[in-house]
Amino acid sequence: MSDSTRSSKDQARLRYLSLTPEQVEAASPDELRDRVIRYQRIFQGSQCGFWEWNLKSNKLYWEGEFWDKLGYDRAARAAIDSGQDLFAFVHPEDVHLIQEAIEAHVIDGVPYNVIYRIRRADGSFCWTQARGLSYKAENGKVAFLSGVNFDISELKATEDKLRQSEARHERIIAASNDGIWEWSREDKSLDFSARCWQMLGYEENDEVLTQGRNRLQLWYDLMHPEDVPRFKQMLAEHIGRNRPFDIEYRMKAVDGRYRWIKGRGSAALNEAGEVISMAGSNMDITLLKEAEERVMLAKEGAERANRAKSEFLSSMSHELRTPLNAIMGFAQLFDYDNNLSTEQLENIREIRKAGTHLLQLINDVLDLAKIESGKLSLSLEPVLPSRVVRECVQLVQSLAETRAVKISVDFRKWTNTYIHADGVRLKQVLLNLMSNAIKYNRMGGSVEVVFFMPDDGHIRIGVRDTGVGIPKSKYKEMYQPFNRLGAEGGKIEGSGVGLVITRRLMEMMGGTIDFESREGQGTTFWLTFQISEQQDPELPAHTHTPIARAELEITSLHRVLYIEDNPSNIRVIRQFCSRFEQLQLEVAEEAFLGLYKARTFCPDVIILDINLPGMDGFEVLEVLKADPATASIPVVALSANAMSFDIERGRKAGFFEYLTKPIDINALIHTLNKLVS
Repeated sequence: MSDSTRSSKDQARLRYLSLTPEQVEAASPDELRDRVIRYQRIFQGSQCGFWEWNLKSNKLYWEGEFWDKLGYDRAARAAIDSGQDLFAFVHPEDVHLIQEAIEAHVIDGVPYNVIYRIRRADGSFCWTQARGLSYKAENGKVAFLSGVNFDISELKATEDKLRQSEARHERIIAASNDGIWEWSREDKSLDFSARCWQMLGYEENDEVLTQGRNRLQLWYDLMHPEDVPRFKQMLAEHIGRNRPFDIEYRMKAVDGRYRWIKGRGSAALNEAGEVISMAGSNMDITLLKEAEERVMLAKEGAERANRAKSEFLSSMSHELRTPLNAIMGFAQLFDYDNNLSTEQLENIREIRKAGTHLLQLINDVLDLAKIESGKLSLSLEPVLPSRVVRECVQLVQSLAETRAVKISVDFRKWTNTYIHADGVRLKQVLLNLMSNAIKYNRMGGSVEVVFFMPDDGHIRIGVRDTGVGIPKSKYKEMYQPFNRLGAEGGKIEGSGVGLVITRRLMEMMGGTIDFESREGQGTTFWLTFQISEQQDPELPAHTHTPIARAELEITSLHRVLYIEDNPSNIRVIRQFCSRFEQLQLEVAEEAFLGLYKARTFCPDVIILDINLPGMDGFEVLEVLKADPATASIPVVALSANAMSFDIERGRKAGFFEYLTKPIDINALIHTLNKLVS
């Protein structure tokens, strides 16, 4: 063996053993053998690839389990004898990476560090990272390149997942059109994404953004002055008290107008609980805010219109009830006269009938208005519909007799079946359908009320008539307010809102209404209700008795003070009191005079109108209650203000009773009797 060959092998062995020539000379053969064996164990246990490339001989040496991990046996490994042999196992796209890294290391001294793909035995590729150092010969040229290869496939897979996740987040953020930002406590800076500025009309290279100012301060400068304190306070509360950071504020855009921004964020804490950073998003909600403003304006407009409608209906109700009070009041007074002829009694009945119809029209319109405004409240409870149907039959019996219409009811086996409904409104619904079935029937026809069960949880009530029926062309107009389907000019009375009210009441009770009709044969309306499992069998059945004249139970002299400015209303009460010798009436036609007479006349009861000139009835009541001389006198309101809120206000104000016009003489007598008791 030549000296040069021995020298090269010795140098290689020294590198592998990490020993200097002096250390080798001092070491014994056993020590050297132990060190070599130990290094072999390290090579085998690391699962890395340790290699050395002799550039002069172009020989490549490998140690370790790297190739075994790739699935190659010793024979395959032995075939990798040179650097060119290695390139055959490298992904074609990565060969130039190795060549460029070697060239940069050998020529420019750049550390050898390259990542490339190498083929496994099964044909797939894994990622590996190679690091190495070069060793120069005595002539100064690089003689050896030594290093190690790591399998970084898992790391590359993790990086790939992170890139995919980042790309996905970027797509989501881009799709949401939101801007993102991050604040750092370390440098007190606030980094914004480009979208944050684009919301305000700025681009990344705009002069206002490149003046060197702190972006956080710049953001505050563009914020609406009224919103800055609120923004800072919420930020402090989030950091100091861990309250959610979710705020809407205004930012000044390039065009000088303000844009609405919704900011959300969350702070990150260290182990000591201190805030180290905060990140969040900005959403441009200007369009949403403008839409909200339009909705609010529309709502305010609707509320104004609703108030105007309520005021109109209240005024209309008052104006109609005032003359109707005289009509109905004087007609009722004849009940107390015993010297009237049969013809006169018949005439009075016609007057009362017309007045009652007019009052029903007023109430229908008010009911419709209350339903539309959502102010009509229902009390849903178990109701026995068979009982309500019997009451309704008694109420419409006289109307049916005038047209010779026969009414029949078929309860079948559901006489004791309860439904979930409002008893008062159920009666209103059935009365409307049964009255229509009679009015629009033929002379001598029939009306049948039938019960049946379409399924286990519901019961259906049908009102069937033998009238002229409804043309199919009119079906779509059935539930239109004030539409009487061409009967407006006929002799049959009606307002055209009864079916509208009926349908909406059914909806409010959780039921449904439907109909079927054949021209020339008749119409059937179906009401479907949910059956109630709860029952109240102890509830006594209601029976209908004709309205009879109420009897005044007062036997001793009672003074009555009536404060009213309408002459016809005064005459009604004056004639009412004149029919009872135990009632002594005193009238005051304006409020101040009424207060004076309340102290001097010492009445047992005061009947008070609400709409008085100078001082309304509520103010009069307040003065009466505040005066010890009149505080104990019961005050009964008698007013044409008959809206539900008027009645509720009257009860809360302290009236003994709130009676509405047109006057119901029987109700007035019952109130006076109650005072005595």
